[in-house]
Amino acid sequence: MDKIVILTGPTAVGKTKISIEIAKALHGEIISADSMQVYRNMNIGTDKISEADMQGVPHHLIDILDPEEEFNVFKFKKLATAAINDITSRGKLPIIVGGTGFYIQSVLYDIDFSENYDNNELEKYKNELTELSRSEEGIHKLHKMLQEVDPDYANELHENNVKRVIRALCFNKETGLKLSEHNKDQREKEASFDFFYFVLTDERQILYDRIEKRIDIMMEKGLIEEVQELLKHNIDRNATSMQAIGYREIFQYLDGNITKEKAIELLKRNTRHFAKRQITWFKREKDVTWIDKSEYNRDDEIIAKELVKRIKNRWKI
Repeated sequence: MDKIVILTGPTAVGKTKISIEIAKALHGEIISADSMQVYRNMNIGTDKISEADMQGVPHHLIDILDPEEEFNVFKFKKLATAAINDITSRGKLPIIVGGTGFYIQSVLYDIDFSENYDNNELEKYKNELTELSRSEEGIHKLHKMLQEVDPDYANELHENNVKRVIRALCFNKETGLKLSEHNKDQREKEASFDFFYFVLTDERQILYDRIEKRIDIMMEKGLIEEVQELLKHNIDRNATSMQAIGYREIFQYLDGNITKEKAIELLKRNTRHFAKRQITWFKREKDVTWIDKSEYNRDDEIIAKELVKRIKNRWKI
């Protein structure tokens, strides 16, 4: 059975430095499990790792798509599985790093997230929902529809995550089942790999302070200018890339709907809420090892050495 290491946790918890140290110590290569870092020219708002910070460690699934292109769990699973096979074939260790638990789950347990948009009737229904999302209050109405048929899944999603809301409604339309129940059943599957699944965590207020500081730095680096440059390409606002936190708030400011100060306030609030949802997701996952950074004085080198030690001891490498 192939071996993989997973390092995840909420946004801004500090995964990057630790993942690099683990990769260097174990001859690993990193596969990004971030739903937005796949997009080119979206660097500041996604807090994308720089080439210098990679320290020579190969990274996969970063900067592979243009913002106009669709990206979802189906594509991630296909690309990540191919990357794992490639890395393993060269005698290296695949290390999945990122905060999108849905994506990680799809690979680790070989979950069937088959697309359900094959027949004409369902395609028509999907198009109707997409059209509704473009109307005033349409996004809110879609989320309310999902609350009625699958409240558990709706509670996992922010209403702005239009693509996944529509997907869940289509799944229910075709099968009569709740996507939340389908996902729960799939979680019971056995893992396809011999793995370590580390989830970094920290005190809630410390995490929120890191989020606010990170966003202040993003603004200083030129997040507004990055979004202005994207606007020049006339990308459909319903595109997956345009749903990213950090971009949609700045869009509202540039559209003249809110002030710059309000946009920053919303960005910080939405990111805090996102981190909270990530933590909730990982608490539901099985076979994870929680690593509380406060127990290691938040020293990334010490944490990395501890994780490397655990990996070497079990796998005798």
